[in-house]
Amino acid sequence: MKKKNELRDFYILWITQSLSQLGSAVTAFALTLWLYERTGSALGTAALRICTYAPYVLMSIFAGALTDKFDKKKTMLTCDLLAVLCTMAVFVLYKTDMLNIWHIYLINAVSGLMNTVQQPASEVAYTMVIPKEYYQKTGGLQSLSRSLITIGNPLIASAIYGLAGLDAAIAVDLMTFAVAFAALALLIRIPEIPEKGEKDESILRLAKEGLVYLKRNPMILYVILFMAGVNFVASAFDATLPAYIIPNPRGGNGVLGIVTSCSGIAMVVGSLLATVMPKPKDRVKVIYLSMLFSLATENFLLAFSRSPFFWCIGQILGWIFVPVMSTNQNVMMKSIIPANLQGRVYACRNTLQFFTIPIGLTFGGFMVDEVCEPVMRNSGRVLHFLFGSGKGSGAAFMLFILGVMGTVMCLVFGHILKKYKYSD
Repeated sequence: MKKKNELRDFYILWITQSLSQLGSAVTAFALTLWLYERTGSALGTAALRICTYAPYVLMSIFAGALTDKFDKKKTMLTCDLLAVLCTMAVFVLYKTDMLNIWHIYLINAVSGLMNTVQQPASEVAYTMVIPKEYYQKTGGLQSLSRSLITIGNPLIASAIYGLAGLDAAIAVDLMTFAVAFAALALLIRIPEIPEKGEKDESILRLAKEGLVYLKRNPMILYVILFMAGVNFVASAFDATLPAYIIPNPRGGNGVLGIVTSCSGIAMVVGSLLATVMPKPKDRVKVIYLSMLFSLATENFLLAFSRSPFFWCIGQILGWIFVPVMSTNQNVMMKSIIPANLQGRVYACRNTLQFFTIPIGLTFGGFMVDEVCEPVMRNSGRVLHFLFGSGKGSGAAFMLFILGVMGTVMCLVFGHILKKYKYSD
């Protein structure tokens, strides 16, 4: 009986938290559509995610130290409650016709700050409720849920936003939050990690310990820095994609939702692969090769194609091995890093690995609006033949640039990472 129930808490936590994440993603996508309709700017739309990630990057190191000092369950509940208050503020402002763009930026920044503390607490919570022999299986299942969210949220958000408006999308978010909050509060017990004096240590000292640990483990550090480079290119892509598809004669909001969902379909397949695949002989090599394939295919295919069909194929190729990469990275970190250090090390990982996301979003939006679109308006036949003409052609040109950058970056890091090998 004990064996049968070993993953009970994981399944409850995974299902309910995934449902809540779907609701949050629906709201985020609906806000993207609402904002692009009002600004028509790639950079203005990207700023929505920049406001979410900026506090996440700046405060993650200290948030991880807080995570290691306090009860994980209470930390998650408190952060979730404060984040949902931000969502409710958007709902009230929208319903009273007082919602402005700067409101969304500010509220997203506060919500991002809550996620900064909640995320490392959640990582440690999963570690504490999962027996070690199930790390790869549960890692694949977590990738699967993220994939399903990627499929569902743009389609659900586009449909709800088109039929019932932004307030309906936010209402879905609030309902899914209520389910996840109740399950975590009432049904799940998260074991506490035996403390070794951490509660008496300063936040700065604990944060420093996370950085020192990474310095002493260069394999993990280099993988994190490699993923920071991947995130830069991927986030610039995220800023570029709406500006490429929405104004395209064969695009629009609905097509953007379908194309975005294809990345989720690919991640479902990749997640199932990660769940059933045997342990690789070298997890570092799997991480590197997965991202090389992704970045060297998707950007080029979208840049040179004019058909939604090929846009979908590009998304599938670009995302199918992402769950394989993330599962292998997660298994490495859970297996190598001691549980009592995981909060602060994961937080340092978040800062180092994700600080490039707001930079990439800014870079992608700026390049489309201020560089690539003006270049395409004044370009000759060759560039028009390669990337099309009219609004959106500059975004196609930007996708080509990102394809080159991503391929070169992967090759450079591949040379660095080839001397490291990890198999648990």
